Amino acid sequence: MTAVSECRPTSTSDIAIDVSGLSKSFNGHEVVHDLSMQVKRGSIYGFLGPNGSGKTTTIRMLCGLLTPDSGEGTCLGFDIRREADKIKRRVGYMTQRFSLYQDLSVRENLEFVARLYGVPEPRRAARDMIERLGLKGREEQLAGDLSGGWKQRLALGACTLPSPQLLLLDEPTAGVDPKARRDFWNEIHTLAADGLTVLVSTHYMDEAERCHEIAYIAYGHLLVHGTVEEVIANSALTTYTVATNGDGNGINRLASELTGKPGIDMVAPFGNSLHVSGRDEAALEQAVALYRDRTGMTWHKSEPSLEDVFIELMSRSKDNFP
Repeated sequence: MTAVSECRPTSTSDIAIDVSGLSKSFNGHEVVHDLSMQVKRGSIYGFLGPNGSGKTTTIRMLCGLLTPDSGEGTCLGFDIRREADKIKRRVGYMTQRFSLYQDLSVRENLEFVARLYGVPEPRRAARDMIERLGLKGREEQLAGDLSGGWKQRLALGACTLPSPQLLLLDEPTAGVDPKARRDFWNEIHTLAADGLTVLVSTHYMDEAERCHEIAYIAYGHLLVHGTVEEVIANSALTTYTVATNGDGNGINRLASELTGKPGIDMVAPFGNSLHVSGRDEAALEQAVALYRDRTGMTWHKSEPSLEDVFIELMSRSKDNFP
């Protein structure tokens, strides 16, 4: 967790991050290749991709926490190479692993963070954060005794207490129940509405859909980026949903038969239905024609989901690890 309440740079630009040509290698293995992108101030920008695809390395380069081998750009108005220290002092970082003191209470943890970063009136700042995040009544509870959802709230409070301009979230809701995840995202949207820029790495499609913009990175390459609607529209996928009368075995058999056929790029079961997608609509139509009249199955054309798009992208991506 790193953050600060220093004064902001004087730039009035609505672009928080603007980088071009970023590349990074470790031990001769290229982890990120020639990446260029912009992130708007006050936006929630989601990064998706397979494990080991370069998401975390990308995020760290974008905000000056890691120096790229090549490329250039700015973050919060500062050069990511020459002014990295200034950027770091304006960043809040919430890791997947809970990193506060387990044997301190909620109040003690927040007061410690406030004092560490020189927040005025630390006791009052901690009290206000407890009120804001719905932690009232748990002030004296040890952090180590909190449930996953409450720990998440406490970690978010600690990251944002020093008023950072940029917040990094690395798989922030892993292992957290659906209600806690929703509450967490409601708070993130409130923070973004107040001007905080958020970069979040996630594997959850419903969380990706809560972001203002998203980027899909596969093995170091930025494949697509934009709003969820733009990413889906630009995927050029045609999708059919095949519904059954509850015969799961029939769906499994159909999935096996369709997988790998020319014109079919993706087959994915969803309960008692099946999503069948392809980038070439004519080839897809030809491939499924023989199966359209099967008894007990109903076919209809549907909009591809975000998950459809990412599964298809993943199927085309090749691991570049030697």
